[in-house]
Amino acid sequence: KKKPEKAAADMNRLFEVFQAHNIRYFFYAGGNDSRDTSHKIHEEAIKRGYELRVIGIPKTIDNDLPHTDQCPGYGSVIKYNATTVMEVGIDVGSMATDDGSCCIIEVMGRSAGWIAAGTVLAKRAPEDPPHVILLPEIQFNTERFIAKVKETIAAYRYCIVVVGEGLKDEKGEELGADKEKLDAFGHPVLSGAAEALKKLVEDNLKTKTRTVKLGYAQRAAAHLSSKVDNDQAYACGQAAVRAAVEGQSGFMVKIVRVSSNPYKWETGLQPLADIANVEHMVPRDWISEDGFLPNEKFVEYARPLIEGEVKVPMEGGLPKYVTLAKNRVDKVLPPLA
Repeated sequence: KKKPEKAAADMNRLFEVFQAHNIRYFFYAGGNDSRDTSHKIHEEAIKRGYELRVIGIPKTIDNDLPHTDQCPGYGSVIKYNATTVMEVGIDVGSMATDDGSCCIIEVMGRSAGWIAAGTVLAKRAPEDPPHVILLPEIQFNTERFIAKVKETIAAYRYCIVVVGEGLKDEKGEELGADKEKLDAFGHPVLSGAAEALKKLVEDNLKTKTRTVKLGYAQRAAAHLSSKVDNDQAYACGQAAVRAAVEGQSGFMVKIVRVSSNPYKWETGLQPLADIANVEHMVPRDWISEDGFLPNEKFVEYARPLIEGEVKVPMEGGLPKYVTLAKNRVDKVLPPLA
């Protein structure tokens, strides 16, 4: 986190830039930290008497923002991840032997398990993978985990485990945290939950274990986007512009679920003050009693979000994506000292 004097200097510079370019509309797409920043900018504009419309737009695959049914990006990431888990499961299962094998798939998600939970959509029958989903919301227990993996291998000869990168051990420490490396917001970089679990399985069960880390691919795989998610992303952007033009400020656009079956939704507005620094976790009653899989309540929530496909233009057998010109505005202020 920034020191107060650095944060104040950055805020001063920001408003210098706003004034130099006569910027009166500020839209910030992002997650929890971005909402906190948006709220601070809104409050600062009021304090300075500077006319500025500040509107937040939800955009985090983590899906951990409160007061919105879901965040744009979430439907697509779980569509891609569930598909990948399904395909990896078919591959691993096809080579399963009596010796047994385990594959641990690591997905994004620091404090909330929404992304990991979404892979349950790949499960069409009890024997289908994923067999175990480890969520940050559930206290991890080594003995129970090992027993579950052993039980699954005994039944199916293989076990597919999905783990969120922010899984905590019995001491409350993140399994995959590299405390020597921090991200832009001051959080430890997460990179080793799957490897930590692999060691546990191999040490306790002597079972051949592989790891798969979906990494950046899960948030960049536009070739497998959800049409519902795509439509909601456009709608949130449009709603943000409408709100600002109408004179609103200090709000985030949210998605409101009208009904699940049939699935209907609309956009609304929520004060940024209600959202900043608040994390929305997977509800406990959406998770099985043993804590190893999301239940039908979660499936009912998540299933509509992955529906439909976005037609991606192709060229030479590969997706042809838009390349932005990135035209920059001429600088009118001297460089920041």
